Amino acid sequence: MIHQELTRKKFIQQTMGAIGYGIAASAIPTSTYAMETPERLLSSKALIFKNVLLETGFERDDFEITGTKTALFSMVVEDGKIKSIGPNSNIKGAIDAKGYLLLPAMKDMHIHLDKTYYGGKWKATSKRQRSVQDMISLEEKILPEMLKTSTARAESLIELLQSKGTDFARSHVNIEPSSQLNSLKHLYKAIENKKGSFGVEIVAFPQHGLFKSKSEGLMREAAQMDIDFIGGLDPQNIDGDIEKSIDFTVQLALDYKRGIDIHLHESGESGFKTVQYLIKKVNENPELKGKTFLSHCFALGKLQGKVLEETCEQLAAARIGIISTIPFGGLIMPIPTLYKHGVSVMTGTDSVVDHWSPFGTGSMLQKANLMAQLYGYSTELELSRCLKIATNNVLPLDEQGNQQWPKPGDQADFNLVEASCSAEAVARQSTIKALYHKGSCAYQNLA
Repeated sequence: MIHQELTRKKFIQQTMGAIGYGIAASAIPTSTYAMETPERLLSSKALIFKNVLLETGFERDDFEITGTKTALFSMVVEDGKIKSIGPNSNIKGAIDAKGYLLLPAMKDMHIHLDKTYYGGKWKATSKRQRSVQDMISLEEKILPEMLKTSTARAESLIELLQSKGTDFARSHVNIEPSSQLNSLKHLYKAIENKKGSFGVEIVAFPQHGLFKSKSEGLMREAAQMDIDFIGGLDPQNIDGDIEKSIDFTVQLALDYKRGIDIHLHESGESGFKTVQYLIKKVNENPELKGKTFLSHCFALGKLQGKVLEETCEQLAAARIGIISTIPFGGLIMPIPTLYKHGVSVMTGTDSVVDHWSPFGTGSMLQKANLMAQLYGYSTELELSRCLKIATNNVLPLDEQGNQQWPKPGDQADFNLVEASCSAEAVARQSTIKALYHKGSCAYQNLA
């Protein structure tokens, strides 16, 4: 870390040179990385990086994109933001990025931080539990014991995510009679302990069924606490009434100005009807547009042809996002079609070593890699585009190869990755060497 005061003029002279010359001038337009006035002083907490590898464009032949152009730069981070970027320079005391690639921090948009075996004794799943209903019955028995260590386990899981380059998660948290509001309260403690290095959104999630477990009162209490989204679960299969369940969820979100994020595992007709009814309710309440999400939404994987295309158009118009955990096997989600129609698509690691699944590495790059393999994306351009599902749609280069991240003013949430470009990082699930969250180092392995 560097904690010395430098004038901007001295910094430019020592590290950047004349901004119209050298590597930056040939790689990126100077207007992209314009320097601030020389008179301004860097604060004592400013961080200066050298040997930062950035993507600057695509290489092409007469047929296709064949590679990604990169160059080394210096970068200043101050007050949690990227302040300036310029030609590389060997300034004394700067943090040496050692030529590692700068990529956006990963964003895990669907996980359950409140219930995990991670950090404890290994345990695989049982053949006794085959349905969501079976899992609800299991949770009613095991959650009281899991609560005893839930805060420590959540912190361990956050640390795992950070080591994989993730600095933010949207966590669903159980709200049901077995744990009351304690899962939420315990997670608050973990979030508080990690608040300087990790960001969290919370979904109040009636895991055992809104009406099935009579959780309406608990959900209303949770809605008045420090949460961001009202959750839901399979309105027909679990609660037996699509409209009643969705109406309650929508009204609760409206009453307390929250977003909506509903687990929808139902893949048949009831799943499709749920999607259609939610679209209708969001269109009736435009304040929910851009704040409403369907997690999993396996019903889309069963649609084809005109029905699929029209449904994707409707989701895009209502600005309802899909958070797919990218299942593999017999069900292939229509992620390319969702993208084509402009639907916001995100992913998450969901269960990381818990009673739902023994799998999960905590890596969002693994999710991007899985998407690439499922849909046959193997070219330089295709692989580079897959990164966006891991970063909540932030990419260094646009489709034409124009540099769009990072830029001065961007929040300093980034990774240093042992890769030559985004495409390689996705294809090889490259090693994360360091993670910065709002300009603070959250994880580092630069040896």
